[in-house]
Amino acid sequence: MKNLLWYLVAGTKGGETRARIIDFLRKKPSNANKIAEILKLDYKTIRHHIEVLEKNNIITAINKGNYGAVYFLSEFMQANIKLFDEIWAQFGKK
Repeated sequence: MKNLLWYLVAGTKGGETRARIIDFLRKKPSNANKIAEILKLDYKTIRHHIEVLEKNNIITAINKGNYGAVYFLSEFMQANIKLFDEIWAQFGKK
C-alpha cells in the first residue's frame, strides 16, 4: 500500500490533485461536480483522477454510473489513512 500511495500522490504529475481529492473525501463524501467546485478544478480533471483512484481501490462510489454518484474513501484506504497522512505531510500540502 505504501508504494501505491507514494506513486499516486507523490510519484506522478497529478499526484497533488489526487491527494487533495482524498483529503477532501475523508472529510465529506461528495459527487464529482461538488469536488470540482470546492477544489476549484475542472470537472473533467476531477473525473479523470476519480477514475485513477477507483481503479486503485482508494475510493469507491455509491450510485456509480450516474451523474450524482457519491464518492467515499474505500475501506482499504480508511484502514491506511495514517500512511496517506505521512506521505501527504512529506510531499507537502500546498
